[in-house]
Amino acid sequence: MNKTVNINLAGIFFHIDEDAYLKLQGYLEAIKRSLANSQGSDEIIADIEARIAELFNERVQNNKQVIRLKEVDEVISIMGQPEDYVVDDEIFEDEPHTNSSQKTHTKKKLFRDADNAYISGVSSGVAHYFGIDAIWVRLAWILLVFGLGTGVLLYILLWILVPEAKTTAEKIMMTGEPVNISNIEKKIKDGFENVSQAAKNVSDSVSQAAKNVDFKKSTNSIKSTSRTFFDSLADAVMLLFKIFSKFIGILLIFIGAVTLIALIISLFSVGVADIIHIPGFENIDILNIGNTPIWLVSLSIFFAVGIPFFFLFYLGLKILINNLKSIGNIAKFTLLGVWIISIICLIVFGIRQASEHAFNESYIKKTALPITAKDTLIVKMVHSHKFNSKRRHNDFKLTHDDHGNKVLYSSDIRVMVKSTTDTIATLSVIKNADGRSFDAAIARAKNIDYHYAFTNGTLLLDSYLTTNAKNKFSDQEVDLVLYLPENTVVYFNSNTKDFIHYRTHDDHLVSSKNTNHFIKILDNNSKCLDCPDWEEDDINIEVSTPEIKIDNNGIKVDSDEIKININSEGINIKSNH
Repeated sequence: MNKTVNINLAGIFFHIDEDAYLKLQGYLEAIKRSLANSQGSDEIIADIEARIAELFNERVQNNKQVIRLKEVDEVISIMGQPEDYVVDDEIFEDEPHTNSSQKTHTKKKLFRDADNAYISGVSSGVAHYFGIDAIWVRLAWILLVFGLGTGVLLYILLWILVPEAKTTAEKIMMTGEPVNISNIEKKIKDGFENVSQAAKNVSDSVSQAAKNVDFKKSTNSIKSTSRTFFDSLADAVMLLFKIFSKFIGILLIFIGAVTLIALIISLFSVGVADIIHIPGFENIDILNIGNTPIWLVSLSIFFAVGIPFFFLFYLGLKILINNLKSIGNIAKFTLLGVWIISIICLIVFGIRQASEHAFNESYIKKTALPITAKDTLIVKMVHSHKFNSKRRHNDFKLTHDDHGNKVLYSSDIRVMVKSTTDTIATLSVIKNADGRSFDAAIARAKNIDYHYAFTNGTLLLDSYLTTNAKNKFSDQEVDLVLYLPENTVVYFNSNTKDFIHYRTHDDHLVSSKNTNHFIKILDNNSKCLDCPDWEEDDINIEVSTPEIKIDNNGIKVDSDEIKININSEGINIKSNH
């Protein structure tokens, strides 16, 4: 049974086995002795301890796990042995020293480089990460800002989410160098001595020489068959997978950023415009039959759509950046809660909006016309330039009437003709509208304004309807049904063509093809008095396509009007009439 010791390493508490503690303590004491006469030794020791604490954190699953000799040995193998380390300026010599620390390679991590920053160090950090000059990254930001417009949002999010390289270990990891004793002391020596550009070039030469050495070692390793062909193939596949994953990350960032920017623009252009009543947004309000505040709907849509795309954007950053700062569980659960509330609000708004169309009711008003059998009735539509009603449509638009009141108008007008046994003609004006209840639908239908006039045997029908803007858009429409006595002749002006159905149906005796012709109304039928024979037949006769079957038994022709059967027994013809 071994004792455990609680230690504080770089501000982080660890439980460590007594044997492991003694080895770690001796290791740190040996480093302190080797750096006793070095400039900035205290800062070097502090950064070494911070790096060791970071490596311990990577190896423990929870804060109650005990660090043992195995973990200490692994950390020492990464950091290097003090006796292998050559102090002072020997680290700048052309020939690198062979030690255990040089066998460890650290993966690059993205940090903000505040030492070379103009604003926050994002550009310098990205440049270190991709191994390019920072000027190219800054030019890319300019193109994104003035080109696609995503640069500002992306820069701000990177500023928030990417941590700043504060410790020496983080600054080393930013360049991709191994975080060991040698590199930590080297980095701090550079800061204390303000190494000149020439010394930096020498240092770069040393790094390149180290890379060359590593390459030669890899080559010799391949030649000595320490790496098999399949190992190399696996590395190539992994490289392709990493490239593909980076592409996916960039794609997710682009999609998320574009969507978030579009949502922000929509929020300010619709929601804010509703609050401060910017002219031109009244048409949105007439569709809001449930009277839900537009700004509240816009805000709910922004969060309901924007939060998933924010996490999509964040996922893309996580794929590209290994050490991306977490937004924290509090922020994650807060955003999740806001998203759920937004979804619930949108569902409530949708149900409220749909309930306003639950009932469709009609208000009917009939008017007798002084037209009897053998009279001729002329029907014309009265158009309005103000209401743009030359053609039938069910779209609603907002305008002001002659008294300055806001009104909705539409050309959703339909004209039908039916025969009647009465001695006098009748015009039935059927006003239709939706509502959340029977009474609400009837009230909206009654509030539809529609006008017509009869003079000198001519019926003048308005080609538009109007209603007060307070009634909102609730599928208001007007159906006009002309009940004409038998043997009455009706003539529809050409401007009525768009308001009459293109074919007869449901006892509707006149189609749009009958305009500009005199039509005689019969018993549930009609006859064109001045149409060419072929046109009259086309109007009044519906020809069905016969079904023809030919087989060994003979020939069969079957249609709605007649059936013909030709076989060995002869010809058999049957008529349905």
